[in-house]
Amino acid sequence: MDEQALLGLNPNADADFRQRALAYFEQLKISQDAWQVCAEALAQSIYSDDHIKFFCFQVLEHQVKFKYSELTEVQQQLIRETLITWLQAQMLNPQPEKTFIRNKAAQVFALLFVTEYLTKWPKFFFDILSVVDLNPRGVDMYLRILMAVDAELVDRDVVHTSEEARRNTLLKDTMREQCIPSLVESWYQILQNYQYNNSELTCQCLEVVGAYVSWIDLSLIANERFINMLLGHMSVEVLREEACDCLFEIVNKGMDPIDKTKLVESLCQVLQSAGLFSIDQEDDVDFLARFSKLVNGMGQALIASWTKLIKNGDMKSAQDTLQAIEAKVALMLQLLIHEDDDISSNIIGFCYDYLHILKQLSALSDQQKANVEAIMLAVMKKLTYDEEYNFENEGEDEAMFVEYRKQLKLLLDRLAQVSPELLLASVRRVFNTTLQNWQTTRFMEVEVAIRLLYMLAEALPVSHGAHFSGDVTKATALQDMMRTLVTSGVSAYQHTSVTLEFFETVVRYEKFFAVEPQHIPTVLMAFLDHRGLRHTSPKVRSRTAYLFSRFVKSLNKQMNPFIEDVLNRIQDLMELSPPENGYQALLSSDDQLFIYETAGVLIVNSEYSAERKQVLMRNLLTPLMEKFKVLLEKLMMAQDEDRQMALADCLNHAVGFASRTSKAFSNKQTVKQCGCSEVYLDCLQTFLPALSCPLQKEVLRSGVRTFLHRMIICLEEEVLPFIPSASEHMLKDCEAKDLQEFIPLINQITAKFKTQVSPFLQQMFMPLLHAIFEVLLLPAEENDQSAALEKQMLRRSYFAFLQTVTGSGMSEVIANQGAENVERVLFTVIQGAVDYPDPIAQKTCFIILSKLVELWGGKDGPVGFADFVYKHIVPACFLAPLKQTFDLADAQTVLALSECAVTLKTIHLKRGPECIQYLQQEYLPSLQVAPEIIQ
Repeated sequence: MDEQALLGLNPNADADFRQRALAYFEQLKISQDAWQVCAEALAQSIYSDDHIKFFCFQVLEHQVKFKYSELTEVQQQLIRETLITWLQAQMLNPQPEKTFIRNKAAQVFALLFVTEYLTKWPKFFFDILSVVDLNPRGVDMYLRILMAVDAELVDRDVVHTSEEARRNTLLKDTMREQCIPSLVESWYQILQNYQYNNSELTCQCLEVVGAYVSWIDLSLIANERFINMLLGHMSVEVLREEACDCLFEIVNKGMDPIDKTKLVESLCQVLQSAGLFSIDQEDDVDFLARFSKLVNGMGQALIASWTKLIKNGDMKSAQDTLQAIEAKVALMLQLLIHEDDDISSNIIGFCYDYLHILKQLSALSDQQKANVEAIMLAVMKKLTYDEEYNFENEGEDEAMFVEYRKQLKLLLDRLAQVSPELLLASVRRVFNTTLQNWQTTRFMEVEVAIRLLYMLAEALPVSHGAHFSGDVTKATALQDMMRTLVTSGVSAYQHTSVTLEFFETVVRYEKFFAVEPQHIPTVLMAFLDHRGLRHTSPKVRSRTAYLFSRFVKSLNKQMNPFIEDVLNRIQDLMELSPPENGYQALLSSDDQLFIYETAGVLIVNSEYSAERKQVLMRNLLTPLMEKFKVLLEKLMMAQDEDRQMALADCLNHAVGFASRTSKAFSNKQTVKQCGCSEVYLDCLQTFLPALSCPLQKEVLRSGVRTFLHRMIICLEEEVLPFIPSASEHMLKDCEAKDLQEFIPLINQITAKFKTQVSPFLQQMFMPLLHAIFEVLLLPAEENDQSAALEKQMLRRSYFAFLQTVTGSGMSEVIANQGAENVERVLFTVIQGAVDYPDPIAQKTCFIILSKLVELWGGKDGPVGFADFVYKHIVPACFLAPLKQTFDLADAQTVLALSECAVTLKTIHLKRGPECIQYLQQEYLPSLQVAPEIIQ
């Protein structure tokens, strides 16, 4: 072997050596006989370096996986012998191999098993067992090989082809017939032999039993000698977690419902008599988490049996099973309420399914009602944050608690389905008790009380948030709690979690303020002062900015008396923070977007006259325009790149804020009706010069382009005079991405204003196309994926543009470009329909072609177009589907085919019998189609 290249296998080698090793590996993979060198190195233990040994196994693995069938019988025999020789050596070596080598060796064994077991090596397992006997190192390899075989045959995460799935089924069937009983016997021997003196091997063996139990005959494992041994392991500290998982797999196995109930019940009796159900004496949380998973598995198995028995109409057995389920509820509750969230989380599935059973029963017994209440109290307690939760710097533990809370929320929703009255009463009790003394109560209890009120909104669903009408009891209870929430002063609680929960809940129940509008000023003040937008925590300020905009939008009718006051109070929050003075604004620019949108909503939805609205909107936008002019001048003079970027960002924010205010307009309240057209035109006038700024082009163009999109939506034809110069600037030295983003703007104008923009389109049609073609013709490196994708997207945008022009009834824009240009455009469409394997573009091209045939394909169409139809469009309709890349299993391709058919149909409609004649006499014969098929 190339010793120099092998040096690069060491993880500490430098990059050149590592590169050389990789290249060497690729070279060995394609070489005819390199695997033999590796096999010899392994069989004779030539190398002591772990990385080289691993490398040799990788080469062998590649040979077995991809090139095994190319080997002769003798060579295949050599691979088998190499592996067995290597295995024998394991038991004699002074030191065991590293784990990563043993695992890789096990994978190679498993690959060989999958390839050879049914044909050349039916004694695979017996050969391995005869080598390893009960030698601990041998047993370790045997168990690793078994896990690797299981992974090859049944791993759910590996996607198998149907051929592999069939092969795997056959392998499992053959194993069940020929060797599984012997393998099970070997596991029993290993467990018996090593349970007290080698916990590592015992745990490995238990893992193997747990893996195989899902697809072998259960009676081989679920019998007295095995179960007794497993139960023995349940009281050995180093074995019990693995034993627990093994029992879980046994319980999880699919089987007849009555048998399953018997199995679970007999297991439970033994576990209970062994004292394992008294979990309050147990302080090993890792074991309890596994045990909780086991109890969850037993509970869910019984529930699945109950469901099947009910479905089969066996009421007697179903009743017995239900009793068995009820008998586990006390244990389930102990685990659910456990202070360790992992233990609690593992039992939630059983709890959820148990509530689902109760939901189906016509009436609940007193005990079942007590169970529901106990689950409810457990959920309320477990929703509470603990002292350690870090609100300022949330890490992995905090993320896990957030996930756990989501699981509890599902339980709460299910409780609401079982007994909505009980849930409402319980929440009301907790809420009122807590809020009466919130000043002296710990933050986590106050937070959870408000959180429960918040969660009721989804747990007791209504349409469109109408919680305060309909069912009187519920409406009164919620109204009372909301009144308490906003009048108790709890919004002043000094903890971010309580503050945030307060605002979230106020916004979720915004319909309350339509019923009791007298509370609006109180809540507005909370939003606007140090409790909300001016809070010391940036996290609270940020979330409140979003919630404030939602609050104002939802209550727009009730906001009228407060508009000017609110606008004055938020004025300082809307200042564009310039990059130079290091001044730290209260809100980030993203948060400010919500404040600008809120200001826009307040002005537009107010009951003021159009004149007053215009004044207010001008007051809002003039500071932005003035700042913009100053900053743009500064940018033109800035030398330092960081400073240029900071200024460009700031300019972009100004444009973004102005854009955002326009979101307040609607069909009912247009810019024109509100008298605000002029203000926005002034903004356009102010922002457009940024397009000709040579610095930070990408940032500035993107902001101004977005503003233009908004203006095309909001304004009428008064926006049109600004489009030509804006377009001219955006087409100057642009790249694929710029064009791709510019074309939707032109499409938007075309679709909205149609013939009004026809002169402009005619003028800029060819310059735009030249810019597109120039970018598409740029040479790119062969394997540059992102450049290829950019070109594909640009091509799609180009065809989308042609589709918009033809679809908006403006084909004259194309027709007036001169014969040569028209022909060039038409050829690009034919090329798009046939040559590029992009079904989305192909579909668009056929839509353009059928539209053009519809418009120009009649007797009075442009000179030469009929000729073009027969010479190019008809062939395109046949050639596109005949391409190798035209894949009818793909949904987009099917749509392209359908448009292709529509094109042919349109040609037939426009040209009549002449079209059929052309196909019969000229085109189809030219493809060598048999006459009988043509007819």
